[in-house]
Amino acid sequence: MSARLPVFPLGTVLFPGLVLPLHIFEERYRALVRHLVELPEGTPREFGVVAIQAGWEVAPTGPDGRPVPGAGDVTLHEVGCTAEVRQVTELPDGGFDLVTVGRRRFRVGDVDAESAPYLTAEVQWLPEPTDPDESTALLATRVISVFRQYLTLVRAEDQELSEQLPEDPTVLSHLVAATAALTVDDRQELLAIDDTAARLRAELRLLNREAALLRQVRAVPVPLRELGSPSTPN
Repeated sequence: MSARLPVFPLGTVLFPGLVLPLHIFEERYRALVRHLVELPEGTPREFGVVAIQAGWEVAPTGPDGRPVPGAGDVTLHEVGCTAEVRQVTELPDGGFDLVTVGRRRFRVGDVDAESAPYLTAEVQWLPEPTDPDESTALLATRVISVFRQYLTLVRAEDQELSEQLPEDPTVLSHLVAATAALTVDDRQELLAIDDTAARLRAELRLLNREAALLRQVRAVPVPLRELGSPSTPN
């Protein structure tokens, strides 16, 4: 089953069930918000969030403040997630602050940059398993254990998150993918995986990789701030 959606290119990856606050200031996306607000009551107010593969999140402007023709072109990743608008705050300058929540994954088809001020795309909805089997549940238990160890290495204040991890394997897989310190490419690969068990196995590999790197950095016998400082000739 397919549909046509407004598309919002971003430098991040959205996962189902995760909250994404947005500050809308570009006119083309203000037009998108106005379109969503004007939809009939009861109609889902959602648009597609797709991570940018190449290009700019904000269209570059020239000296006159207008967008540079062609400079706002972006190349999108193939898989995105819809963002359902839960709260809209209109700002005095005409912009908006939104609170959105990821809802469902899709594969991007034909992209249209001409029919509306913002991008739209034909999308194909992707399956999301709802009844995990026993092996998937066991994988989820392993991911919870490894993720808790990872959080202790990243920062102690994540203790609250560690104690509130969901038991549902699919929800857990999305939360781990969104909150671990991964690259956009890593997150994009996880979003594109249809099977929860396969996503959890991929996360185990990534978490073990990241934990090993963190332990290695902690073993370096110099202050971390010096590692990020440019060398001097003296």
